[in-house]
Amino acid sequence: MADLRIDALAGADGLTGAETLSFTFDGRACSGYAGETLAAALFANGARIFRTMPRTGRPRGGFCFAGRCSDCQVRVDGVPNVMACVTPLRDGMRVETQHGVGVWGEREGGDR
Repeated sequence: MADLRIDALAGADGLTGAETLSFTFDGRACSGYAGETLAAALFANGARIFRTMPRTGRPRGGFCFAGRCSDCQVRVDGVPNVMACVTPLRDGMRVETQHGVGVWGEREGGDR
């Protein structure tokens, strides 16, 4: 995935010189910086759909980016319903699009 960060503002958020971290999103190799949220790293790597709705399957991405809604929920290392907008990026994270209702201990499947 391409890095879609705005280079002219790279120093504005204090991440200049930050450690580069690797993670995967739906099996694709991605990178981000220590100190940024998972949602910021996903957006910088071109991801716009984080989850799908349980009944309709309609896509959702970030909405409030403040931890108030559930549109940015993803699966992280097999754990469902992780809010990407308030979750710090960690090296080696395995992030997946969450399809429907997050279910513990099962692979993502159909709707409930």
